[in-house]
Amino acid sequence: MGMNKSVDILGVSKIFSLDSGDLPVLGKSDFHIESGEFVSIVGRSGCGKSTLLRIISGLEIATTGEVQIGGRRVERPSVLTGLIFQEPRLFPWLTVEKNIEFGLHRKIEKTQRREVVEQHIALVGLSGFEEAFPRQLSGGMQQRVSIARTLINQPNVLLLDEPFGALDALTRIHMQNEILQIWEAEGSTMILVTHDVDEAIFLSDRIIVLSDRPGEIKKVISVDTSRPRDRSGPRFMEIRREIYTEFFEDSSLSIEYYV
Repeated sequence: MGMNKSVDILGVSKIFSLDSGDLPVLGKSDFHIESGEFVSIVGRSGCGKSTLLRIISGLEIATTGEVQIGGRRVERPSVLTGLIFQEPRLFPWLTVEKNIEFGLHRKIEKTQRREVVEQHIALVGLSGFEEAFPRQLSGGMQQRVSIARTLINQPNVLLLDEPFGALDALTRIHMQNEILQIWEAEGSTMILVTHDVDEAIFLSDRIIVLSDRPGEIKKVISVDTSRPRDRSGPRFMEIRREIYTEFFEDSSLSIEYYV
């Protein structure tokens, strides 16, 4: 039996205390994510998507409730939970190889380090760029370095906070395919926050739609089509319309302009 990489969000809410008073960002949420599942979280800007991701990672403390990974309460950040941000956040003075090695757990022996780093450079398709510096790489390649650095400790859970948001459309599609291949190879549980509805449908097993702030789980949609997914297929478009209907439910804007 494999390692338990499930995620349980148990009565989690978040209120920020500001000088002007309390600001509720997340309403109470309960949700179970299966071990090895790919789940996306979508919703309008400011609905608490990234805050929820930071609570799962241990970077933010919930006001109420708790998160459990593999049945254990999350109390602090851990190398077993990787977080990839929108910006690559690389060290400009380090090469690709050294940036990736920087993320490696210190307990790994020196003889093994190089082999593990090389494996992860190959995994993200950067063989031949080991000695390159971040300034010499495209945005998509920099993000691959960031992904490899996060994956190198083989996290049980990989959290992705708009990781492709700054990339052009074609590079973004390419990176979506890359992350699917990595997910299939590594077997991590993946949780993606994205504003891109098509990206969520293309990648996910299930999609959580959050309400406006304070964000609460409004709807959970199962993406019941086999991979690789046809972005122009009838079921894909049907799910797209279902998500946008949730977005526009309380809006004077017409959904017809968007789907």
